[in-house]
Amino acid sequence: QVQLEESGGGLVQAGGSLRLSCAALGPTFSASAMGWYRQAPGKERQFVSRISWTSGITNYADYVQGRFTLSRDSVENKVYLQMNNLKPEDTAVYYCGARRTGSSVGVYEYDYWGQGTQVTVSS
Repeated sequence: QVQLEESGGGLVQAGGSLRLSCAALGPTFSASAMGWYRQAPGKERQFVSRISWTSGITNYADYVQGRFTLSRDSVENKVYLQMNNLKPEDTAVYYCGARRTGSSVGVYEYDYWGQGTQVTVSS
């Protein structure tokens, strides 16, 4: 069984920075992609960023492009989301997802999800 362990959320003022981390724990887990979605109160879950495990290619939603950077540690099965110049509209629960090698789910979908970590940006 694979578990995703997230950390790094918190409260920050607008313009500040936070760094989220997510580790995929499982002795046989092999990732094909990992990334983040977020969900604000009363809104649907929305895509934030994704990284391909083999190529390292990253994708970002338009509303975080240029402010967020996603990176990976392929040895430790970890991803890091560096969030700079945060805005109040970035306030949400951020969920880490992982797609395993050979998965049949869609390219931007995940087999495993974390519990979520709260990010709150005050104005």
